[in-house]
Amino acid sequence: MNAMRWVGWIFWGVVLALVAALLHYNLPRREIVRITGVEIKLERIDPNSVFWAASENAATATGLVERDVRFIDTVRADGGVMVFRNEDTGGGWPPYFKFDSANLQAEARNLVSTASDPQWVAVRYYGWRLPLLSVYPNALSVRPVEGPDTRLIPWFNIVFLTVLLAVVWAVGVRLRRWSRRHVSPWLDRGDRRVAIWTDAIRRRRDARAGRRDDS
Repeated sequence: MNAMRWVGWIFWGVVLALVAALLHYNLPRREIVRITGVEIKLERIDPNSVFWAASENAATATGLVERDVRFIDTVRADGGVMVFRNEDTGGGWPPYFKFDSANLQAEARNLVSTASDPQWVAVRYYGWRLPLLSVYPNALSVRPVEGPDTRLIPWFNIVFLTVLLAVVWAVGVRLRRWSRRHVSPWLDRGDRRVAIWTDAIRRRRDARAGRRDDS
C-alpha cells in the first residue's frame, strides 16, 4: 500500500513538474536590461524544434534548415548578459500573434546605449536561455524604464494563473461530485459482488472440508 502511494505521489509530482515547466516557458516575463546591439545571424535550425518559430518550409524540410534570425543583445544591471531572439510567432504556439519582429528590431536598435550613458528598457519575452542547446528566449516588446530598479508587476500572469487555478478547482469539484454519484456506487457494487463471491468460495471450501472430516 505504501509502495502504491509513493508511485502515485511520484506520478503526480512528474505531472505537476511538466505543467509548471510548460507554464514557465510559455508565460510572458520581463527583464530590465540595457540594449548593447542588434544583429541578424544565419542559424542552422531543426524545423521541428519547439524552441524556434516555425518557418514556412518547415513542413517539407528534412534535416537542418538555414535562415536569418534577428537577435537583441542586452546586459543586466549586475553585468550579466542576456541574448534574445526576435521572431514572429504568427498564429502558432504560443498564441502571442506577433507579426512585427522587423518593427521591434528597429525599436531595439533605437534604444541601444552605452554603460556610461545607459538607457534601461523592459524586455517582455517568453522562453528560456539554454546556452548548451543554443536556445534563446523570444522578445515580444521593449519599452524604456526609469532605471534598473523599476518595479514591474506581472499583472497578466497573476490574472491568468488565478483564472487557471479557479478553473482547475471548479473542474476538480465537479469531477469529485460525479465520482461520488457514479463511480463510487459502481465500486461499492463491485466490492459487494467480490465479498459475495469470496463468501461463497469460503463456504464451499468449508463444506468440502466438513465432508472429508465426516468420511
